[in-house]
Amino acid sequence: MVGLLLVFFPAIFLEVSLLPRSPGRKVLLAGASSQRSVARMDGDVIIGALFSVHHQPPAEKVPERKCGEIREQYGIQRVEAMFHTLDKINADPVLLPNITLGSEIRDSCWHSSVALEQSIEFIRDSLISIRDEKDGFNRCLPDGQSLPPGRTKKPIAGVIGPGSSSVAIQVQNLLQLFDIPQIAYSATSIDLSDKTLYKYFLRVVPSDTLQARAMLDIVKRYNWTYVSAVHTEGRHYIWERRVLRKPGHSVDLTWILVCPHILSLFLEGLFVQGVILPFSDQLRLSRCKELIQCE
Repeated sequence: MVGLLLVFFPAIFLEVSLLPRSPGRKVLLAGASSQRSVARMDGDVIIGALFSVHHQPPAEKVPERKCGEIREQYGIQRVEAMFHTLDKINADPVLLPNITLGSEIRDSCWHSSVALEQSIEFIRDSLISIRDEKDGFNRCLPDGQSLPPGRTKKPIAGVIGPGSSSVAIQVQNLLQLFDIPQIAYSATSIDLSDKTLYKYFLRVVPSDTLQARAMLDIVKRYNWTYVSAVHTEGRHYIWERRVLRKPGHSVDLTWILVCPHILSLFLEGLFVQGVILPFSDQLRLSRCKELIQCE
């Protein structure tokens, strides 16, 4: 029997060229290290952002949290897209009159430890800004001296990102302790819909609930009896698996297999939106790990 290997990469492709820099914008996106670079744009209200500008740290570099190579399409383009969006908003005299939006963009490297490290920097800067405002930091300076660089940072109004659901959950657990709102652009985990646990979280994409139901409708529509699934690490596939195995559905799913190594090959190569590959029983049994037998 020949099965179908279905790999879905929901994505929004942004064709963004390098934009001219605004006078008040300071951009630092040099190599990743323990002293990470930050992209900043001045404004009256500062919005934080966590984008995966670099790849995940290699296995041997995880303890050092040293990220991999730069992700041009998935990373740099999202940084430029945010700058472009803020420029358009600030140039509109009607949308936010007499108010300018700024940003502080940090690199999450698509890794939880790096994202948490950068989130702590957001919180630290906000706490320092609030403390200095309350304590009257200006009055502590001798006559004729100005504020040292770095002490004029404004607290962030909220954080956009990160992209991964598992990383977004950990970041939200930290940010909500300080009442900092978080808006995710691609985190789809159903867990994040629980407002009792994630009070300051909002997303602009549907959760996995609709995706799992759509997958089930496709299976039922074409009367498939054999499904092979490829998934990333995390809880996404668990919810989809529950929907597919939910009692009462008139779908006889013979096998659900997981081949994470195949997915990693796609992630290491070109950015793929979707692919359907036929594969034989011999390849399936030799390369894939049998996860579930549905009865």
